[in-house]
Amino acid sequence: MKKIALTIMEQLTPKYIQVSRIEFEGPEIAIYVRNPKALAEHPEVAKEIAKKLKKRIVIRTDPSVRRSEKETIEVIKNLVPPEAGIKEIKFDHVLGEVIIKAEKVGLVYGKGQSIYNKVLAETGWRMNVVRIPPVDPKDLSTLNKIIDYMLSQSSYRLEFLRSSGERIHRGVIFENRYVRITALGGFMEVGRSAILIETSESKILLDVGINPSGIGYNLYPRLDIDQLNLEELDAVVVTHAHLDHIGLVPYLFKYGYRGPVYATKPTRDLMVLLLLDLLDIMQRSGQKPPYTQQEVKKMILHTIPLDYGEVTDIAPDMKLTFYNAGHILGSAIAHIHIGEGLHNIVYTGDFKFGRTRLLDKAHTEFPRVETLIMESTYGDRDQPRRDEAELELISVISKTIARRGKVLIPVMAVGRAQEILLVLVDALRKKLLPPETKIYIDGSIKEVTAIHLTYPELLSAQVRARILRGENPFDHENIVRVEGRQMREDIAKSDEPGVILATAGMLTGGPSVEYLRLLAPDPRNVLVFVSYQAKGTLGRRILDGEREITMVDEEGKPQLVRIQMEVKSIDGFSGHSDRRQLLAFLANMKPKPKNIILNHGEPQSIHALAETIRRRARHLGLPEDIRVYTPTILDTLHIAGVA
Repeated sequence: MKKIALTIMEQLTPKYIQVSRIEFEGPEIAIYVRNPKALAEHPEVAKEIAKKLKKRIVIRTDPSVRRSEKETIEVIKNLVPPEAGIKEIKFDHVLGEVIIKAEKVGLVYGKGQSIYNKVLAETGWRMNVVRIPPVDPKDLSTLNKIIDYMLSQSSYRLEFLRSSGERIHRGVIFENRYVRITALGGFMEVGRSAILIETSESKILLDVGINPSGIGYNLYPRLDIDQLNLEELDAVVVTHAHLDHIGLVPYLFKYGYRGPVYATKPTRDLMVLLLLDLLDIMQRSGQKPPYTQQEVKKMILHTIPLDYGEVTDIAPDMKLTFYNAGHILGSAIAHIHIGEGLHNIVYTGDFKFGRTRLLDKAHTEFPRVETLIMESTYGDRDQPRRDEAELELISVISKTIARRGKVLIPVMAVGRAQEILLVLVDALRKKLLPPETKIYIDGSIKEVTAIHLTYPELLSAQVRARILRGENPFDHENIVRVEGRQMREDIAKSDEPGVILATAGMLTGGPSVEYLRLLAPDPRNVLVFVSYQAKGTLGRRILDGEREITMVDEEGKPQLVRIQMEVKSIDGFSGHSDRRQLLAFLANMKPKPKNIILNHGEPQSIHALAETIRRRARHLGLPEDIRVYTPTILDTLHIAGVA
């Protein structure tokens, strides 16, 4: 750490930049300076130091030289053009940041961050700009609450960052190095994803999810193993915001974890929304949640957001880099670089190696790879092309509307809901659906969609362009937001046809289950599945042919429901890669791994994919001696070094 400080001083002294102190704040090294105007003359200084040290650098000004809030707001308003649409300005006095909520982020920062640099030089405050899309303010309530809560707890957050920074940057102690991977959840199954990676120096968790259909030991990952001591855990890495990957992260804080959680910004925002929604659903259904809102709040303060391609130290011997996974907004493939070239792991999480309306396909090029941990959800089958699936969906809806029925589409609030909305809005605009077709959306879909509009740079080029032009590609005059149970019942009992998008996607709770109870007896209606239905869920049971189910009515009493509505499953909308795409990912991946570990799939999918990879290794450009592993829960693989 002393060597790092000396290197920084050697870089800054010749440029006459006056350093007041250097702090290790989480993965970043914060350099506090007394003369911010010198930074305007040398805006490249942070990049130069970062390149030399191979560390993340942030320049902050000493609190003594920062101008008042009133003066700073005046400077910002003079420099930023009115077209930027600034909505609100707040100050974080602890971190020296001015948070600006605006409609057009690029105009606030200025070309080549020219305005950012001027504001820093003239006021001593670093700008942190948050995009505010033109939507109903209540749809941004979660995002605003996150910002406000972090501001109110900025002293705690700074203390946390400095304590974790000392741990991250302290340097390597042990020379006897090894790498072990232990399967804690999501192996030979779909759900409760969790992986422990250990070296002689550090321990990290990749995802900590729940099983949507699990009971007892099958509900949560196996966090009860001896080698997982939360006080020794260096980091939690979250790849994306689906409950089978994030559902148990706050639980760690309940039992003493105080380290960082790494995720992309949209994953952080979506994670909070979904976890609070999960607690609400569990409490309303009489279930005892494994944690409370207090643990979710603690998780917020310990979450460190990362951008794609940003190399970040997360332990003395580990660096993390996120890459686009193409699965949902903010989803990431995690590249873990261990030691000085000892080993490199790529963990795909859930990924889509195919372009969709919403997202670009997954990234395939990495600095180095020895071991690949790859999802295998559809490892034994191919899916129809996306355009074919869209045409089938429009056809099913048109036929149902014609017979005065209703179409119930259970969707995950994140990802699938937005994909289907894009398809339906496009169909209405092109008159592929009757012009009077109403589309009802229920659950947290509106709030989640607002978060998508907040991060247009992470969406597909076509969707991004429309958002930046001021359009909302997810909206149409025929879309109706459902508010409350009474409106739900009125829609279900009315004679008017329509389409209902409701959470949750596997019928494990939420409004989709209520609609099913109300709509099931009418054969004019249709239940359309557009996403994977995990084994054991109500959705999977219906898909497998079950037509008599016991449900709870509006008075909380058990009710036998006979499903007489039509049941359809339309493949092709999945955010997961099918067999063809999984193999194409391997063929395009650079460099090639020596080890492949398959997870996130039912046994038949994993075994089928493993056999296909072994048989077609040469065709895929993989090493002839490629090792393909198919571990189960609690299996440990020793993949590098000497134990």
